[in-house]
Amino acid sequence: MINRRSAIRLAGAGTLSAVAGQQLVARAGTAELPQGLALGRGGHGAHTGAAMSTVRPDDAGTRPDLEKFTLPLPLLRTAKPVTTRGGQDVYLSSIREVTAEIFPGHRVPVYGYFGSWVPPVIRARSGRRTVVIQRNETKVPVSVHLHGGVNRDVFDGQMSRPVTPGGVFSYVYENDQPAAALWLHDHTHHTDAENVYRGMSSPYVVTSPEEDALGLPSGEFEVPLVLRDGDFGSDGRLVFTMDDTEHRSTVLVNGTPWPRMDVKRRKYRFRVINSSAMRFFVLGLSDGTPMTQIGSDASLLEAPVTAPVVVVSPGERADLVIDFSQWAPGTEVDVVNYIGPGPMEDVGQVMRFRVGADAPDDSVVPERLTTLPPVPAATVKRAFTLESSEPGVTPMFGSINGRSFDMGRVDTTVRFGTTEEWTVTNANPTVPHNFHCHLAHMRVVDRSTGPAAPNELGLKDTVQIFPGESIRVRLTFDRYRGVYPYHCHMLDHGAMGMMAQLKVV
Repeated sequence: MINRRSAIRLAGAGTLSAVAGQQLVARAGTAELPQGLALGRGGHGAHTGAAMSTVRPDDAGTRPDLEKFTLPLPLLRTAKPVTTRGGQDVYLSSIREVTAEIFPGHRVPVYGYFGSWVPPVIRARSGRRTVVIQRNETKVPVSVHLHGGVNRDVFDGQMSRPVTPGGVFSYVYENDQPAAALWLHDHTHHTDAENVYRGMSSPYVVTSPEEDALGLPSGEFEVPLVLRDGDFGSDGRLVFTMDDTEHRSTVLVNGTPWPRMDVKRRKYRFRVINSSAMRFFVLGLSDGTPMTQIGSDASLLEAPVTAPVVVVSPGERADLVIDFSQWAPGTEVDVVNYIGPGPMEDVGQVMRFRVGADAPDDSVVPERLTTLPPVPAATVKRAFTLESSEPGVTPMFGSINGRSFDMGRVDTTVRFGTTEEWTVTNANPTVPHNFHCHLAHMRVVDRSTGPAAPNELGLKDTVQIFPGESIRVRLTFDRYRGVYPYHCHMLDHGAMGMMAQLKVV
């Protein structure tokens, strides 16, 4: 049985190795959590970018007192369009600095889409256009990226197209893609890590008639869980220090630290989004009960995968079903995290479910969820190497194939309509990375440490790459021409230069 004590032991502050990475990759479909797994901290330290804070304030790490699992989980409301005429749904969102009471009794400044620290969920329909009019009411440039969206480059929310303070931009999303949980977040170069950390993110869920017909849990029993972390001062204010993962030890779910959720004895569907700038989560239930994963980043899985842990790196999503009918009323079940960095009594805890009374449940999890196209053959092969400075090394840097990001440079030219195979390698000995490509969804072929895990065989837009490891993915560029970025989605690493651009011609 996996309990809090074993979770803390398993996630001690060791060095993240390729062996540990291989164990994690093999996590799905296994009977139990890999034994002796020790996972430690990623890179942190100073950074030379002028736009980012590199000195941790004296008051950091002194958050207000709070007993865990006392605050209720905020349930995200559904955004309402201002019009649905003309075959499209139009939403109006103000990006602004607002105040939020993250810790009771302490109102502090944060950012928010739709003018809220706890923003609503946009629910789009596959094949139906969505327009989101974003008003920048902040004092900083912003650029809104629909992570996982397949869109024209002008609407992709890239570093080269920021909306200046006081500006307005209408992002047009065709939603010509499968049902999946996507998310909106800032992508302004050199400041996106801090902007996302301070609240510029919100869920965007694409649905479809095919998904509706499956009979999965829905309505009040389909719940987005947006994970992030933070470092707080004594007044409850968020403190941002560039590339400082270790001290962001307060875990937030839907903007609330260590919340609780009262659930009924039936199945729930949880749309988990890791909106952290840097933190990996290895999620499990405190008593070791397996969870059922039905989807990943950009699609449902072809078949459900049941496993005791699910790993989500920054930007990744996991679509999970938990059946609470297996616990007696009054049972408390915690969502735990088996990985550092940071004190495990804090980062090892995520949220608590409190099981209530029985409820009718006609939902099902079919043995077959969807049929995905076969992984296509590739006509072009490329190799990319990700590397950053190791902990304690200054100045901090990030690179792809030895080059730091230059917004005026195209690094890779791709022919429209072709499928390419990319081998992406993490050259660091201790620092994990992940890899996100705009425009084209990835199909994982395999890893240098073993075959692809069952829960990464759907459509992916972000993949984990552990120290010393390589991953092979295939991407088909048959949707739009234009310039798009690819980068590490540990946003502090991207801000340090671990980013490049491709051009589809």
